Amino acid sequence: MTATLIVFFLLLLLKVPIALILGIVSLVYIAVTQQFFLLNNIPQQLFSGVQSFSLLAIPLFMLAGELMNASGITVRLIEFAKKSVGHFRGGLAYVNVVANMFLASIIGSATAQTAMMSKIMIPEMEKAGYKREFAAATTASAAMLGPIIPPSMLFIIYAVGASVSVNDMFMAGIIPGILLALSFIVLIMILGIKNSYPSSEKAAFQEVIRAFVKIIPALLVPASIIVGTISGVFTATESAAVACIVAILVGKFFYKELTFQEFPSLLINATIATAVVTLLMSTASMFGWILAFERIPQTVVEVMGNISTNPWVFLLLVNIFLLVTGIFLDELAVMIILLPIFMPLVHSFNIDPVHFGVMLCLNATIGLLTPPVGAGLFIASSVGNVKMEKLIRAIIPFVLVAIFVLFLITYIPALTTWLPSITDK
Repeated sequence: MTATLIVFFLLLLLKVPIALILGIVSLVYIAVTQQFFLLNNIPQQLFSGVQSFSLLAIPLFMLAGELMNASGITVRLIEFAKKSVGHFRGGLAYVNVVANMFLASIIGSATAQTAMMSKIMIPEMEKAGYKREFAAATTASAAMLGPIIPPSMLFIIYAVGASVSVNDMFMAGIIPGILLALSFIVLIMILGIKNSYPSSEKAAFQEVIRAFVKIIPALLVPASIIVGTISGVFTATESAAVACIVAILVGKFFYKELTFQEFPSLLINATIATAVVTLLMSTASMFGWILAFERIPQTVVEVMGNISTNPWVFLLLVNIFLLVTGIFLDELAVMIILLPIFMPLVHSFNIDPVHFGVMLCLNATIGLLTPPVGAGLFIASSVGNVKMEKLIRAIIPFVLVAIFVLFLITYIPALTTWLPSITDK
């Protein structure tokens, strides 16, 4: 197993895509141990990693996101946010968080949101008088809302891997997502007073109303998802299909910016994004099978079980471990690789798997912002043209606030379990 680990970290340092790393490392293990009979099971393991009806929601939600982006939704959301909160000190930073909060209910991916919003918000904030590194830090941090506010690709993957309801995971993410957004807003308010951030002229009430009316059709997409799943009219997977239909109607007939000529490129974009995720899930399934063959999950369970029998101590250890792991791996890789290891412990400590899932997803997402190799940092730095060392200094307060929220969620389970318990009745 030592040679396998060396290859794993070497490929990681060479920045080989994680999906390929997991596949290569699994084959290296088979070659080193000369257990070539395992090769017969590889096709089955690759297929079983994506053999779930719930995973159909991923390409459908990605397509819904593509359709909404092509409909001019982003510009309208930012305009409404500007009219609503832009007049406060640090107003554009509030706009950044609020706009990301709206987009989180459509896109569901932190990295995609960081890339998209960095192109729009960083130049806008710099023009208004904000430091470029603060604008990049705010954008990357606010994009963390993507995987927490439903619909979330991470929640879908966790639900499938942990055998819990996707609906419950979606409901469980609403309060933590709002809490995280409010925490960022409070931080911006404090920094705004301290650093005298600029503010814009207050919009007239009629302008705010007009801007809100313009985004009502766009809000039909997340509303159809949440209302449909809460009421039980359709499942989370079915809601993804409904979201696509609503997105087409909104883009074509309300905003009239979506054309049928764009459909091939939108479908290709959604297909490529889905292929990346499903390849990772397939190779991770194979890698997890290798870990199970070596009894790695059982060994970890025994070691952590020997450290403490207290579930609160276990959750603390998991959080520390994930914060460190997130420095080197993106959120999808953390989720898929470590989920089979942690789930036996979650059940042995009688921890609610839905509560643990939200904690795990938020922790893995924080890893995107932690130096030296957080993916969110690299995207915000490159797209926003900001030096990495300046961005790291600017993002530290946001990371600390996110960790504070993480521990609130960890030790107050009701923040994640209350809404699912209501909707299940």
